[in-house]
Amino acid sequence: MSSTMPDYTGWIVRAEAGRDKGGLFCVMGIVSEQRRLLLADGKRRKAARPKAKDFNHVKLLTGGFDHPAIQKLKQGEALSDKALRRALAAFRDQLEV
Repeated sequence: MSSTMPDYTGWIVRAEAGRDKGGLFCVMGIVSEQRRLLLADGKRRKAARPKAKDFNHVKLLTGGFDHPAIQKLKQGEALSDKALRRALAAFRDQLEV
């Protein structure tokens, strides 16, 4: 059985377990073999060193969030922590509307 995982890069997720429970993160990449997502928020977890988190420990919130920083990430370009924080803040503001 193939255990390939879709590419969730650029998706916004909420941690549902662990010390970062409830936090919003951006998926920076995936480790398909281990079913883990590489997550960063630009503050506690920097874009250069994303946290590997089990796929079952997060809730996928959106794949279609349109923000310039997310588009940049999806195109494979490097993303600064500041840009990542701004994208997550914009997403948070959108949720509250």
